Amino acid sequence: MVTLFRMAGVRDPEATKARIFEAATAEFAAHGIAGARIDRIAREARANKQLIYAYFGNKAELFSQVLERRLMELAAAIPVDAEDPDGWIDRLMDYHAAHPELIRLVFWEGLEYGADGIPHEEERKRHYERKVAVFAEAQAEGVVDARIPAPDLLFMMIALASWATVQPQMRRILIGDTDEDAARLRASVRAAARRLTGREA
Repeated sequence: MVTLFRMAGVRDPEATKARIFEAATAEFAAHGIAGARIDRIAREARANKQLIYAYFGNKAELFSQVLERRLMELAAAIPVDAEDPDGWIDRLMDYHAAHPELIRLVFWEGLEYGADGIPHEEERKRHYERKVAVFAEAQAEGVVDARIPAPDLLFMMIALASWATVQPQMRRILIGDTDEDAARLRASVRAAARRLTGREA
C-alpha cells in the first residue's frame, strides 16, 4: 500500500513541517485564524494541502501549534531574569522588534477567542507559570519587591516590552520616530521595569 508520505512526495517530513510552520506563521500573522487560507500556506510551504490536514487536523490546531512553538522559542531565547529586569526588558524589546509576527499571533488569538478558552490552555498556563515562578522566587528571596503579586508583575513587564511593537502608529505619534526617540523610550521602559521590581539603584 502506498503511504500518505509517498503519495504526497514527502521525502523529509521534518523539513516539510518546518516549511509549513514558517508559511503558517506568516499567513496567520497577516490574516489571523479566520482569514488565513490553507491553500496559501500549502503553496508557500511547497506542501500538499491534504498533508497539512493530515499533520495538524484543522486550521485552528495549526494556528495553536504555530503560536505555541513561537512562544517556546521566545522562552528559550530570552529566559526570565528577575535580577536584571531592565536587561531582560531590553532583550525582550529586541526580540519583538526582530520577530514582530509573534506579537501579531498573540493579538490575533485574543481577537478571535476573546475571553473564551483557547486550545491547549493548560499547556499555556504551565508555560506562564514557569515564568511567574522566577519572579515569585526572587520576591521570596527579597531580590524583587513583593508588593506587586508575581503574576501581575509578569503581565505588566510583558506589556512594557511589547506595546511599542503592538502599536507602532501610537508609538510614532506619541514618542516620535527617530533613533533618539526610540532610545528615550527604551530608557523609560527600563526605568519603569526597575521601579516595578524595586531594583532601582
